[in-house]
Amino acid sequence: MTRPPQTLYVSVRRDELRQLKEERDQLQQEVLRLRAHLQAQVNQASGTHPALC
Repeated sequence: MTRPPQTLYVSVRRDELRQLKEERDQLQQEVLRLRAHLQAQVNQASGTHPALC
């Protein structure tokens, strides 16, 4: 038998919340940077032959 979902309440200090928001913002920026990097690689691979090393 499955139980109904439970709600969990937690306390977060203001400084902890601010730090979590800053970390979230940094991670979102990193995701954008990595997406742009991957897109550039896809564009390069589809547009030209890869360079020989």
